[in-house]
Amino acid sequence: MTDPETGGHPATRSIPVWDIFVRVTHWSVAVLVVADLTVFDDDWAVHRWAGYVVLALVALRLVWGLIGPRYARFKAFPPSLQAARAYLAGLLRRRREPHLSHNPLGALMAYNLWASLVVVCVTGILITSFKFWGIELVEGLHEVSANWVLISVGLHLAGVAFDTWHSKVNLVRAMITGQKEIPGREE
Repeated sequence: MTDPETGGHPATRSIPVWDIFVRVTHWSVAVLVVADLTVFDDDWAVHRWAGYVVLALVALRLVWGLIGPRYARFKAFPPSLQAARAYLAGLLRRRREPHLSHNPLGALMAYNLWASLVVVCVTGILITSFKFWGIELVEGLHEVSANWVLISVGLHLAGVAFDTWHSKVNLVRAMITGQKEIPGREE
């Protein structure tokens, strides 16, 4: 069914999905990670403090995944390789299936980013301690995991761009406003 008010295009439904806490933590982590990996020198105190803040924000977001509103909870986007494979198969068949929370690939990316950021932050903290100062294994893990975060961020951005194009749901706008504009279905 088409909506005459939208010029014949299917009507959209605006659904509140991302609460203010999810949005603020998401954008804060994004800004701090990009700054920490590209601007702040490793020897600067601000590099360490940004890492502490990122770790605290990720920890708070993980708690929010247990107690937050419906779409912020982990049960709204459980990590599942089987669901990700089914989602990919649907993409290959050009099936458009907007998800209110993360799609199955987005869910895997969210868990990947959280785990990777925890590894980066914890190894960063260990590097600054006397016990682990100068230990190549810890320094190497910190560097490798930081590089993995950069790769993951690139894949995340590519996935957001693709999913926005494919599903016709502007994910960046949704992460700013908290509202997902879900296209109506032709009937």
